[in-house]
Amino acid sequence: MRTGTMPTDTTTPLDMDTAEAGAGSSPRSAAGLLQILWLASPALPVGGFSYSEGLEAAVDAGLVSDEASAAQWLIDQLHLGLARTDLAVVAQAIPAWRADDLARIQALNAWVLQTRETSEFRLQTEQMGRSLLEWARCLGELGEGVFRRLQSAGLNPASYPVAMASAAASTDASVRDSLIGFAFGWAENMVQAAIKSVPLGQSAGQRMLARLAREIPTAVDHALGLTDDTRQAFTPLLAIHSARHEVQYSRLFRS
Repeated sequence: MRTGTMPTDTTTPLDMDTAEAGAGSSPRSAAGLLQILWLASPALPVGGFSYSEGLEAAVDAGLVSDEASAAQWLIDQLHLGLARTDLAVVAQAIPAWRADDLARIQALNAWVLQTRETSEFRLQTEQMGRSLLEWARCLGELGEGVFRRLQSAGLNPASYPVAMASAAASTDASVRDSLIGFAFGWAENMVQAAIKSVPLGQSAGQRMLARLAREIPTAVDHALGLTDDTRQAFTPLLAIHSARHEVQYSRLFRS
C-alpha cells in the first residue's frame, strides 16, 4: 500500500470537459477507456444479469444444449439482433446527445420502445433504462450531467440503449469504442446466462466469451454503417422464444 500525498486531480469519471490531453501520454484516451469499461461492467447495477433474452426458453426447447450451440446462438443474436438494433441506436444516439438534439433522441427512444418484439423485451429495456437513471442519480455530482440530461429529455420512459448512450456521450470515448464496450457488456451477461441455464462450466464460458469478442468488432462496424432506413428489429425465432419464456413453467431469469 502506498502512503503519502495523493494527487489532486479532480477529473470525474463521467466528465469529459475537465479531462485534458497531455503530451506523450493520452489522459483523455485513458479516461475514456476507463469510463467505457465502467459502463460495460456487469457490476453496473442496471440488472442486465437477470435476463436471458430468450436463451433460457431455447434451452428448454432443446435448441441450445451445449457449449457449441450456446455460442452459436449468441453469435447469431449478436449479428442479427444486437448489431442491427441496440448497437445501431447507441451509435446514432451518442452524437445526438452530444449535440443536444432532443428531437432526435426522442425519435430513437420511441423506435426502440415500438420495435421490441415481446412484452418481456419491452419491460427489460424500460427497467434497465430506469436503473441507469437511478445509478446516475446515486452518483451525485459524478453522475449529475447524465441524470440531468435524461430527466430533461422527456423520454418517459428512457430505453436502455438511449440511456446508455447518454452516459457514453458524457465521456470522451469514441462512438466505436463505446459500442464495443456496450457489446462486450451484453456478451458477458449473456454468457453468464448460458452458464447457468444450459448449464456449462466457467471454462466453457470463457471460450464462448472469446468467440464473441472476436465477432464484436465486425458487429460494431456493421452497426456504425446503418441508417434510419436500414436499422431494423426483426428476429422472429428470438421473439418466439422470448414470448414462450414469459409463460415458461420454471425460470431462472426474469420475465
